[in-house]
Amino acid sequence: MPHDHHRHHIDPAAGDRQVALAVAVNMLLTLVQIVGGLLSGSVALIADAVHNFSDAVSLIIAYGARRIARRPHDANMTFGYGRAEAVAALVNYTTLIVIGAYLVYEAVLRLIDPPGVQGWIVVVVAGVALVVDLVTAALTFRLSKHSMNIRAAFLHNLADAASSVAVIVAGSLILLYDWRLVDPLATLGIAGFILWSALSEIRPVIRLLMLGAPPALDLDVIRDRVLTVEGVESLHHLHLWQIDEHKTSLEAHLVIGDGAVADFAAVNARVKELLAREFGIRHATLELETNASGCADQA
Repeated sequence: MPHDHHRHHIDPAAGDRQVALAVAVNMLLTLVQIVGGLLSGSVALIADAVHNFSDAVSLIIAYGARRIARRPHDANMTFGYGRAEAVAALVNYTTLIVIGAYLVYEAVLRLIDPPGVQGWIVVVVAGVALVVDLVTAALTFRLSKHSMNIRAAFLHNLADAASSVAVIVAGSLILLYDWRLVDPLATLGIAGFILWSALSEIRPVIRLLMLGAPPALDLDVIRDRVLTVEGVESLHHLHLWQIDEHKTSLEAHLVIGDGAVADFAAVNARVKELLAREFGIRHATLELETNASGCADQA
């Protein structure tokens, strides 16, 4: 299955405007939630505000990374700047992990000594937050299909929506039963969801930055298919990694039979055509060798 994806389903300028609008909406929501949390005494509402603020910051970082990633390659960055989005995603997820851990700490303190909470303010502000979270998720949905860090922001907005629902439930229980423990318990739930999401999503980002092979491609399958190409007897020094989220690169040493020595270019072309057609790999560097010549790296 081809791994490369087409990146230009949405005009870049239009995508930038959608991200900028999502930032503005989240910043406004964060301010409203913080004020509401301070007035009501709800740590769960403030926790949700902190999460929304982190999403706004992540969108700002994502916005900058989108623009940097579109720069053409130059003498300093010969592969281009596409990995700027992966770096932005790593920063965003790491920040979320820190925030999630801090919220756990705050919730535990509130469990030990639960303060009073004004339920109506919590419910109203969280209801507004739920609407804004869904609007922001709608703004970033299409972009999230083609960008690692925009996808992170989109998933965070869905997490925010779930958090808002949890806060609404907590506020309602406080109003009905004056159960103060529900506020720190809801905070623990929000923090747990944040940590689970961030730890799950950070793995493919680290894999990309560590030059790991794309998970959708099997190195042994690629090896077996290349060996079926006419003229190829064996291969070694096979390496596979992602240049960025959308481009996969491969390098390999191919040992060709004596009968194909005069047809180096044709063998090279056949292998590259197979890699592009079956695996979506369009950036392949192949070293062609013979049994007589030996490996170039051992010369």
